[in-house]
Amino acid sequence: MRKLTLLAGILAATVMSSPMASVPAAAADETIPVIVKNTSSFYWQILLAGARKAGKELDINVAELGPQVDTDIAGQISILENAVANNPLAVVIAASQYEALGRPIDEAATKTKVVGVDSGANTESYVSFVTTNNVEGGRAAGKALAEAIAAKYGKPEGEVFIITSVPGAGSLDARAEGFKAVMAEEYPDITIVADKVADGQITTGLNIANDVMLAYPNLRGAFASSEEMALGVTQAVTGNNAEDKVMVVAFDSNEQLVQRLADGEVAALIVQDPFRMGYDSVKIAYAAAKGEDVPKDVDTGVNVITKENMDTDRSKELLNPKID
Repeated sequence: MRKLTLLAGILAATVMSSPMASVPAAAADETIPVIVKNTSSFYWQILLAGARKAGKELDINVAELGPQVDTDIAGQISILENAVANNPLAVVIAASQYEALGRPIDEAATKTKVVGVDSGANTESYVSFVTTNNVEGGRAAGKALAEAIAAKYGKPEGEVFIITSVPGAGSLDARAEGFKAVMAEEYPDITIVADKVADGQITTGLNIANDVMLAYPNLRGAFASSEEMALGVTQAVTGNNAEDKVMVVAFDSNEQLVQRLADGEVAALIVQDPFRMGYDSVKIAYAAAKGEDVPKDVDTGVNVITKENMDTDRSKELLNPKID
């Protein structure tokens, strides 16, 4: 196997230390489109910032693409097809829906190299897949919620619920799978009383959380598996003056969630490394396009951040990334 010359050191390095700028199209003859689930969420902005940094280092153009909302599956497919039609060097994509994106990615891979990032699809066509181990992330969320309930109530017991942002997204389904598994295996006295799926909108998450809290007045915990649902659930909890009653664990972060963590309204944030995902995926896509051997799977890790450890250097780096 040839040495991974273009990838040397990138998978072990910390790459979040400096601001980045987009590479103008005129600065490079080669383009790698990076297609995310939506272009508005803070999480995806961080991932695109990492991709921009990699593009700058490689002196290539990184086209930042994606629909406005996660649920625009047809829109993401159209974006992928248009990107491939422009003969890119390679394509990086975070699939919005596992089943629906499988065949379009297969078709794209007949024309260019395709690297999956964050969320996968029903395909074997990726040259590499850069992501969090979302099952383990869900397990970490379950443990964090059980610990928060035990700290408040003396034992890890009582009623909790889980809310997923959109149906059929591979990464989100894996988080729910891990959460349910660890509860069943390690916390038999915790009961999941509701397992809800929303439509990607914060308001929907808020309304669902309000309904669950009304139906289960003894609720002790909630797991929100995405940034949008975390905002909706925390609004519901604070709106019902239940901050000291319902422990919330959420996936991902933004400025509001970090503040709620500091204020004690969120027990823990399960934080990925989207900057590294974007950075590594572009570097890997470029290496694959140039004929280099690349790793089939890259796990970029998961971090449990609480009020107690949120001021460590690594936590600060993850919670307050530079996205210039």
